Amino acid sequence: MDAINDFFLAFSSFLWGWPMIILLLGTHIFLTIRLRFPQRKILKAIKLSLKKDKNATGDVSQFGALATALAATIGTGNIIGVATAIALGGPGAVLWCWLTGVFGISTKYAEGLLAVKYRVKTRRGRMLGGPMYALEKGLGWKWLAILFAIFAALASFGIGSTVQANAISSLVENQYGISPYITGAIVTILGAAVILGGVKTISNVCGMLVPFMALFYVIGCIYILFVNHAYLLPALKVILESAFTTKAAGGGFAGSTLMMAARYGIARGLFSNESGLGSAPIVAAAAQTRNPVRQALVSSTGTFWDTVIICALTGLVITSSIIAYPDIDYHNGAALTKAAFSKIPYIGAPLLTFGLATFAFSTTLGWSYYGERCVEYLKGKKWMLCYRMLYIASIFAGSVISLGLVWNIADCMNALMAIPNLVSLLCLSGIIVHETRKYLWRDRLDRDMEENEIEELEEIEKIQPQMEEVHPKK
Repeated sequence: MDAINDFFLAFSSFLWGWPMIILLLGTHIFLTIRLRFPQRKILKAIKLSLKKDKNATGDVSQFGALATALAATIGTGNIIGVATAIALGGPGAVLWCWLTGVFGISTKYAEGLLAVKYRVKTRRGRMLGGPMYALEKGLGWKWLAILFAIFAALASFGIGSTVQANAISSLVENQYGISPYITGAIVTILGAAVILGGVKTISNVCGMLVPFMALFYVIGCIYILFVNHAYLLPALKVILESAFTTKAAGGGFAGSTLMMAARYGIARGLFSNESGLGSAPIVAAAAQTRNPVRQALVSSTGTFWDTVIICALTGLVITSSIIAYPDIDYHNGAALTKAAFSKIPYIGAPLLTFGLATFAFSTTLGWSYYGERCVEYLKGKKWMLCYRMLYIASIFAGSVISLGLVWNIADCMNALMAIPNLVSLLCLSGIIVHETRKYLWRDRLDRDMEENEIEELEEIEKIQPQMEEVHPKK
């Protein structure tokens, strides 16, 4: 097992090294320029995310699709990931993480557009989409679509269930001494109650949970920054200076190179917001939307909230706390967040506990949908119930076992699923520009896409009609 773990650790380090960082960030910048900086439309996108296209075709509302995507995206990476970036790359990593989110808005926009553009409709009216359909229908590369679906399905058991469940059980055990078996059983039961209800139940729960948990965490961070207000400007100064210089940062920080700050800040930012990973467009395809660009704009707000807001606040809280309390050892990324938040009386520790627990649980719900759609693409509906049961079982397993190997495998699967998705984004960038010109640049966002643009998927429904009896259409 040690040899296997060492292999996946080395493979993960290679995959998430500079080649992947350059590929992902390069795609972000390329799409930002080619799409004429869609970040400037973020306020319009936020307004659209709060509206409902009542007569549009789809399974869930635009906000429901966004909430599900945010549920899967806003996870432990927003808290622990930022702390790890600071520990490994210094405070300058916070700025690089933030910049990655700003440019990643374009990639998330492009993913959402292709998801709706190439989605298919089953005979029962369900919408299916994601990078696998864009690769197959847009480029004709079925083999690459299959590879993406395999990697994403496998990744769901890692970053989606076991890793998140372990984060919850470990946190509760450390804070309150409750057995991981008890925590695991509770989380598994709650997860099963939502996951077995299907996409509409997942969407409804995420639609209620995500705004509440994110708002609570943001308000808590703002309160901590108010308590640390005397150190807020020094924190901003040290973040900016250490992002571009190699001199010692001061305030308890050791010096770190620009390359280290950039590498870890960009890597953690990419890992946190999942722009380019190919996960979020799977649920974007199910949205009730008039045309691909409307949902693309809504999807792009996910990266804005995840990285530009939440990761930035976490970075400021940790950096200002380290400056305010020089006794904090910032070299241990895993313990850094706890040490920084615990310095704030009354609210610090409870805020961290609530944030990690709700963020991790919501990620479990969102990724269950991603994995399920990938399994359906590979094997049809007959495997969906089997996948759900295995996924639910993995939640409990993750709560009670050591996950060093699982973490490394999950990191590898995430990188491997990103590669086919980035291929589709780059190769279909002309289509993305065409659709953007058609609806956004010509100010036709209220225009409906033509019905014949959505292909009806007959094959899966014909092969697996018996599953409709298990989950009949209401």
